[in-house]
Amino acid sequence: MFGISWAEFVVILLVAILVIPARYWPDVARALARLVKFIRSIIWKITDASEKIKEQIDMEQPINDIINTTTKDVLDTISVKKPKKKRMVAK
Repeated sequence: MFGISWAEFVVILLVAILVIPARYWPDVARALARLVKFIRSIIWKITDASEKIKEQIDMEQPINDIINTTTKDVLDTISVKKPKKKRMVAK
């Protein structure tokens, strides 16, 4: 969890309990609950955005394939050399 072990987390929690007076514990708990709710909402927004991006990429891939094949076909058609017509020179 955030690069710290559970033992370190418990030590931090115990130090916080000893340092913060008991009358402030409800305020600290409310602030922590708001923080957790805020972090969860950010995580959900990021997850939703990444899913939308993934869906958009999945939808664009077939279109890119169609564009590439069509472009290749058109370029192949244009690049086919047509035989030159002999011009008749007036004498």
